[in-house]
Amino acid sequence: MEQLPLAFSHDAATGRDDLLISERLAAAVEIVDAWPNWPSPVVILAGPVGSGKSHLANIWKDHSGARLIHPKAGVNAAVDAASGPVLFEDVDRVGFDDTELFHVINSVRENGHSLLMTSRLWPMSWPVQLADLRSRLKAATVVEIGEPDEELLSQVIVKLFADRQLYIDDKLVLYIVVRMERSLNAAQTIVERLDRLALSRGTKITRALAAEVLNELGNSDPAD
Repeated sequence: MEQLPLAFSHDAATGRDDLLISERLAAAVEIVDAWPNWPSPVVILAGPVGSGKSHLANIWKDHSGARLIHPKAGVNAAVDAASGPVLFEDVDRVGFDDTELFHVINSVRENGHSLLMTSRLWPMSWPVQLADLRSRLKAATVVEIGEPDEELLSQVIVKLFADRQLYIDDKLVLYIVVRMERSLNAAQTIVERLDRLALSRGTKITRALAAEVLNELGNSDPAD
């Protein structure tokens, strides 16, 4: 029987200096670092779940002092956009009101501020009915973030374990990476599960334990 370990707090380092940069992230990092000298007032980071969009958005939010907004009918998010930079995350997931987002973009443009949006989909795939909003979105700067490659996932896993003061063999890292889902969210889940399982059983993190966790999460062996 497994013992339930105490839920110790593990603060993952998520600041700019802790960002692991790979080729797939380079353009997005460059645009975040370039603020406020952006090519357009509106920038959209587009990429799959777990690709690092939120990490970059939070870095930019901390640096710019941006406010989080959700352009829904009746919330008047354009007022926040008139007073400073604003951040709208998960656009395609949480949805928005066409007219309100149009007013937000106009407010940003008129007041010399910035709007950063994150989405899994490119804006051309958003369900926009308002022609004027479609026109505004076409003028935005869109930066695509691809899925993490094996090198980046390896670095992320090493970092996540290090955040917990745990250090594992490079061969074990590679074993995990070639079998896991290619996302940063998956890396977080695997490391957390391995840490808790090893602690509950009083064992080290081994290949057998990693195989158990990967199987539990639906990741099959590539040799199968």
